[in-house]
Amino acid sequence: MRLDRALHPVAWWLWAIALATAASQTSNPLLLLLIFAVLGLVVTARRANAPWARAFHYYLIMALIIIAIRVVFRSVFATGITADDHILFTLPQVRLPEWYAGIQIGGPVSLQATLSAVIDGMRLACLLCCIGAANSLANPKRALRVLPGALYELGVAVTVALSVAPQLVESVQRVARARKLRAGRRRGLRAFRSIALPVLHDALDRSLKLAAAMDSRGYGRTGAATPRSRRLTGALMLAGMAGLCVGAYGLLDPSVPRAAGITGFAAGIACSAAGLALGSRRVSRTQYRPDPWRWPEWTVAGCGVVTAVVLSLGLGYDPAALNPVLYPLQWPDLPLLPTVAILLAGAAAFASPPPPAGARA
Repeated sequence: MRLDRALHPVAWWLWAIALATAASQTSNPLLLLLIFAVLGLVVTARRANAPWARAFHYYLIMALIIIAIRVVFRSVFATGITADDHILFTLPQVRLPEWYAGIQIGGPVSLQATLSAVIDGMRLACLLCCIGAANSLANPKRALRVLPGALYELGVAVTVALSVAPQLVESVQRVARARKLRAGRRRGLRAFRSIALPVLHDALDRSLKLAAAMDSRGYGRTGAATPRSRRLTGALMLAGMAGLCVGAYGLLDPSVPRAAGITGFAAGIACSAAGLALGSRRVSRTQYRPDPWRWPEWTVAGCGVVTAVVLSLGLGYDPAALNPVLYPLQWPDLPLLPTVAILLAGAAAFASPPPPAGARA
């Protein structure tokens, strides 16, 4: 029997980023809905009873808002209508000056344009929910343990930023429970003031406590690093970032020789690795009970990577099935191999160990 333990946070992030990569490769609504279902299954089965684990349904609400905003914008800023379009309704059209040509406000709204907006919104919403699933499954504070010493301060800033939304959700829930105990009966906008002010006060208290904790732990100290070593580290990191940008541009642009892109990418990786190794010397950290990396971590990360690879390479099935056309309007096909790959990502709900008994949702 497997012991209850928290999965390594990097494994959850690799799994979520791989699913986001797979979602970015397709506009098939059936596959996107399947990714939503896999995210919901894994989060429901393996989230803990922690502040960062209670925010996934808020990400789902934000996803619905994104889709609605996309549809509204596509309806208001109408595009050209062809003979094959099915007109749903017509909005009052606003006449714009000649120098504002190319943009149309109002006019007929077609079924194809609305479906295209829904699909684009679903893809963006799916990326958002993948990040939300990682936030709900992985403890962001534990992820700091695996960062190199040179990225520790940047990692602290990213961790604080990622923790803002779950902490705000926790504050809102706590204030709402306190209002119920005090017989607060206001609803809607009238209750906004009685909730917003305590939440703002709680956020300021958290900020002061965080600043005091960071100051007591020597955050921002340079240690025994000399100005020369700090300048060398900065130069290596900048050169590495520049090399990665040049290499990525060379690999994506067909007009650039592929050898130049590979050379720039390799040089960028080498400079970044040297900068990280040099910068890690000035930060000494110890770990208490380090997170293990065992076969459940390999399985969870591997399930996500396999899904991303299958949908990115397009081998073994028709790649056109990933991006169905709306002209002529027809029901999209569900390719077998991508469907199996996405369902394989759902195996993370069974391959990962259950969270500790005291932390289960």
